[in-house]
Amino acid sequence: MRKVYYIGLDVHKDNTQMAVLEMRGKEPIAVKVIDSDPAKVAKAIQPYRKDGTVHVGYEAGCMGYTLYRVLTGIKIDCQIIAPNKVFRGGNNEKIKTDKRDATAIAWMLRREEGAGIAVPEREDEAARDLLRCRSDMQDDLKRAKQRMLKFLLRQGHIYENTQYWTGKHRKWMKTLVFDMPIDKAVFDQYLHTIESIEERVDRIDLQIKEIAESPRYEARVRKFRAFKGVDYIIALSLVCEIGDFKRFPTAAAFMSYLGLVPSEYSSGKKRKQGGITKTGNGHMRKLLTEAAWHYARPVQVSKRLAERRVGTSENIISYADKALNRLHKKYVKLVFRGKSKQASVTAVARELSGFLWGVMVDIA
Repeated sequence: MRKVYYIGLDVHKDNTQMAVLEMRGKEPIAVKVIDSDPAKVAKAIQPYRKDGTVHVGYEAGCMGYTLYRVLTGIKIDCQIIAPNKVFRGGNNEKIKTDKRDATAIAWMLRREEGAGIAVPEREDEAARDLLRCRSDMQDDLKRAKQRMLKFLLRQGHIYENTQYWTGKHRKWMKTLVFDMPIDKAVFDQYLHTIESIEERVDRIDLQIKEIAESPRYEARVRKFRAFKGVDYIIALSLVCEIGDFKRFPTAAAFMSYLGLVPSEYSSGKKRKQGGITKTGNGHMRKLLTEAAWHYARPVQVSKRLAERRVGTSENIISYADKALNRLHKKYVKLVFRGKSKQASVTAVARELSGFLWGVMVDIA
C-alpha cells in the first residue's frame, strides 16, 4: 500500500517553509526551510513522490501562480488556498510562525477542508493584469486631479460650477493667470501629468477592446455586454477574474464570493444584520457597483446599448431586459423606503451579480 503525504508550504520571496504529514500521526514527519525557487521546491518534494502519493498546498499571496504551474506541470497535485481559509489558531494563541502556518496547511489538506482557489490560465492572468493596470492608472488619475484642484484652490482660483473636468472646466483652467512663474510651472506639471495618464488609459482601453473581441473571449464578453452598464472593461474583467461561473453552485454563492451579502451577528432569538461583508474579490465588487449606478436612471435601452446587442441571441437580450426592469424597480423601491442611494446601489449590485451569474450558467 502506497503512502500518502500532505505537504504544506509557507511561501515567501526568499525562502519556503515545508511541513510534511502522513496519513497517521499528530506531528509532521519533516519540517525544513528550502529556497523559494520553484525548481528547488519541486526537487524537495520529489523524494516523497517516489515513495507514495503527494498532495501539496500553499497560501495565495504575492508570489502568484508560478509555483503552482511548475508543480502541476510535473503532475504533482497542488492547491492554492485562500488566506481567509487558513486556520490561524484561537484568540488566545498569540504565536505565529512559518512552521505553524505550513503545518496548518498540511492539516487542511489531510482533513480535506475546502478546495483550493480557481487558478486562471496564463492568457487570462495576463488579460487580468492589464485590466488591473488600467484600474491602477485610474486611481493615479483621480489623485492627480485632486492635487490639481487643491492647488488651484490654494491659489484662489475657484471654478463657478461643481462639474469638474468637463470641456468647459478644462478651457477655464487654460485661461488662468498666475502671479509667480513657479506657480505656472507647478500648474503645467500637474496638467501634463493628468493628460499623460489620460492618454495611457485611452491606449489601454483600445488594447482591452482588441482582447475582448478576440476569438478566445468574444462569445462570453458579448453575453455580458447585453446588460446595461456592462461594456468591454467590466465584461472582460468578469471573464478573466471569475473564469468558470459553474464553480459557484448558486447565485447566492457568487454574491457571497464578491462580498456583496449582508454581514450577520445572530445568537438565540436575536438576529442582527449589518453592512456587506466585503470579502472575496474586491476588484469585481467595485466594478459591479459602478455598473449598478446605471440602473438608478429611468428604464430605457439607449442607442449605445442597442448597438452593443447587435448579433446577441434573443434569449440573452430578453434576460438582460428582465434585469433592466427589475433592478431599476428595486433601486426606486429602496430609495422610497428611505435607504440611502449608496445602500440602494449596493443592493442592486448584489442582484446584478446574480443575473450575470445566471446568464453564464442558465442561458444558452
